[in-house]
Amino acid sequence: MKDKKGTKITPFLSEDSPDRFEAVIHSISDGVFTVDKDWRITCFNRAAERITGIMRSQAMGRKCHEILRSNICKDACAIQYTIETGRPIINLAVYLTDRNGTQVPVNISTALFRNIEGELIGGVATFRDLRQVEKLRKKIAENYSFEDIISKNKKIREILDILPTIAVNESTVLIKGETGTGKELFARALHNLSGRAGKAFIAVNCGGFPETLIESELFGYETGAFTGATKAKPGRFGLAEGGTLFLDEIGDLPPLLQVKLLRVLQEKTYEPLGGVQTMKADVRILAATNRNLEAMVAEGTFRQDLYYRINVIELKIPPLRNRMEDVPLLIDHFIEHFSTLHNKDVDNISPRALNILMSHNYPGNVRELDNIIEHACVLCQGSLITKEHLPDWVLPPIENLGTALSLEEVEKQFIISILKKNNWNRLATAKELKIHKTTLYRKIKKLGIQLPDQDGRSARND
Repeated sequence: MKDKKGTKITPFLSEDSPDRFEAVIHSISDGVFTVDKDWRITCFNRAAERITGIMRSQAMGRKCHEILRSNICKDACAIQYTIETGRPIINLAVYLTDRNGTQVPVNISTALFRNIEGELIGGVATFRDLRQVEKLRKKIAENYSFEDIISKNKKIREILDILPTIAVNESTVLIKGETGTGKELFARALHNLSGRAGKAFIAVNCGGFPETLIESELFGYETGAFTGATKAKPGRFGLAEGGTLFLDEIGDLPPLLQVKLLRVLQEKTYEPLGGVQTMKADVRILAATNRNLEAMVAEGTFRQDLYYRINVIELKIPPLRNRMEDVPLLIDHFIEHFSTLHNKDVDNISPRALNILMSHNYPGNVRELDNIIEHACVLCQGSLITKEHLPDWVLPPIENLGTALSLEEVEKQFIISILKKNNWNRLATAKELKIHKTTLYRKIKKLGIQLPDQDGRSARND
């Protein structure tokens, strides 16, 4: 343990004020426990209970390795080292195993534990939960693995099951999905599960540059290649050498660049703009699109030979509206993340707010839900997100109207919200409303509800 100046201090147990000692220990936000010379736990604070999931009454008197089950308990016990040598350990990074069998990253520090007479009676250890730090580190570094993809949807789980197998293969992968479904997250997971994980992951949005610049962005340029090119610059292929190049929105690639990309895929070579020397390209290509490339091939706006080259392995990410069972999981995840990021105490959402979010159609998919929860966390002053913290545009029309509504209008808006929730599938809507489908059809006609051309009955669930 340290004082405010960082100087190491050895804890003493005051026999005159055990209650005061207990109060101090329990007020500390880090986990704290003490052991006697037989390694049996003699003190276990509230933070230790929270981090390990084990109650103080269950820990007291037990040997510390039975409770913490860290990766150093058997072979290199930190507290044993301190007791035997008298030397403290400061901020050693280890993993302990909590009550549910989950490994928890912590920093552990140890010191000798003496009574008021200065006699050695055991050891003391403090440990800090690093789970939130680890999550934020991953967010900043964007070093994602398949374990960071949160879903219990059947189709997503099927993709995750095969992701490690696809990752170790060098084949080109085409990731299809609407904007905001997390295509880049899957691409980064593939890279980090592959043999190229130690090399660069370079992402480029093919629609994010003017047509005149995209070639130099991809392949780089030599000095004098154009006015203002005073020195050579490597392109994205050069930066990704040995690693992975993620071509997002590949359907936006201009025709000329489609030809040049096809050559790279076929011959593994390219020339920088204005260059005469052919460069080798040891790069794995991952591509993504929110467009219908098959239709573009039929229209002649996307090369058929390039389509077959990039579509060796296809992953299709379902939109969020077709995996609504993931919404509560994602809400919990985003609340935890943004509460930490913005130094808030938000930890839950009200049933009414949750119902609103479960009824939303999410045209922006997971990215939209991410923004909604960040908005709510910023506005929330307490621990519970309520309807008032949600952005206005996510509220159904009935929630936005300040004037009184007729019963007929209330019924109309309610039926529309259930129809949207079920992707306009009338049969599924009738089942949820617990009415016969002919009754629903009659109400739709009576209330003047406008239906889309496709009602979801024949739409694939993807």
